[in-house]
Amino acid sequence: MKMLSHPPFAMLVPEERRDFFLPAMFGSTLLIVAENAVYTLMQRLAPCDYDGGLWNFYERDGQALFLAPTCKPRLRIGSSITEYRGEVSAEAAGIIATLFTFSHLSFHYESQLLVDGYHRLYACLAEHPEAVDIFQAID
Repeated sequence: MKMLSHPPFAMLVPEERRDFFLPAMFGSTLLIVAENAVYTLMQRLAPCDYDGGLWNFYERDGQALFLAPTCKPRLRIGSSITEYRGEVSAEAAGIIATLFTFSHLSFHYESQLLVDGYHRLYACLAEHPEAVDIFQAID
């Protein structure tokens, strides 16, 4: 019996378009603040497993969606930011950190890009294989 394959949740942004990803996601005025916020939030979310490193960028339907660390394939989430405690893929951890970044920054900056980015990512979460863990972590 042939197994049906599902389309990927998001596509990795190719190297030649990486320079355009963060400005599209956060805007040029919040670019540095937002990028640092994602990295800082990940360090706080996964203090035992994340201490910097390279990140992948993901898009869906040609729109910037989230960032994910490449340091480990799985990260343990456990901090005072969320009551969730568990291990998730690097992709799911990146989604969690990206959602927290959108939310956190929206309290400090008026930006439609932050609002749109949060809603775009949140709207498709149910399709992610680790949706239950992601929803628990951001609740």
